[in-house]
Amino acid sequence: MAEIAREAGELLRTYFRGAWFVPESAGNAATEADRHVRIEYKGDVDLVTVADRRSEALIVERIRQRWPGHDILGEEGTRTSSGSEYQWYVDPLDGTTNFAHGYPVFCVSLGLARAGELIAGVIFDPVRDELFAAEQGSGAWLNQRRISVSPTPSLGESLLGTGFPSQKRHKNPNIHFYQRLTLRSHGVRRAGSAALDLACVACGRYDGFWEFNLNPWDTAAGVVLVREAGGIVTDFQGGPFDLASREVCASNRHIHAALLHEFKQVFEGKDLEPLPSPARRTP
Repeated sequence: MAEIAREAGELLRTYFRGAWFVPESAGNAATEADRHVRIEYKGDVDLVTVADRRSEALIVERIRQRWPGHDILGEEGTRTSSGSEYQWYVDPLDGTTNFAHGYPVFCVSLGLARAGELIAGVIFDPVRDELFAAEQGSGAWLNQRRISVSPTPSLGESLLGTGFPSQKRHKNPNIHFYQRLTLRSHGVRRAGSAALDLACVACGRYDGFWEFNLNPWDTAAGVVLVREAGGIVTDFQGGPFDLASREVCASNRHIHAALLHEFKQVFEGKDLEPLPSPARRTP
């Protein structure tokens, strides 16, 4: 899995340009065509690039070469369902919007389940050359060094991660959670890659992460990493994580009960902070 993720990540790196350099011949007439990767849309705001598609094609080809009987679910359309007990969850480029805009936060994410249970995950960040890997019962690793979740004991001392949907953001409740948890922690980061967010929980960079409406290919690998690093992943009520539930709350265990309490308060509409007036200056 690690070899496949690295190969796909190297492919992504050949397409990535972290800044928009204007060709000398263009002068002031540079256009979108001067970007390294052509941006397409799957919907009103969901982006896809040739890098996504070619990365998925490479990954699928490698899986079929080595494990021809395994089923595959890929973000960019691969659907293989033969009834195999092994199921792959493939995100060939998690963080496509970042990638397309030259923002260097994206990754390849590969998760593997057997008989419905997640057993292995690999996340490769080609910009930082960081390979996160975990196998059920064998711990979690970053570039072959064992990692663990943070020892941060309280929500008030924690750094958290979250994300927002590309579609219908105005109908997503996460802005209320974001506001509440920003006020009750050291801060909340929104990096734009759920897979890397989960990897950050696994290696202790974040103390917790939550997000709504993620897909199985977004979370499969990261969930294995967090669990094997000593963390916990549940739904927003504290129940067992389910790939189909689209609710993800991951933490270092120490702050988990506090996170779930805050979620409950928001769902019940309790103690919501009023929005401050933009006309008032902060002292």
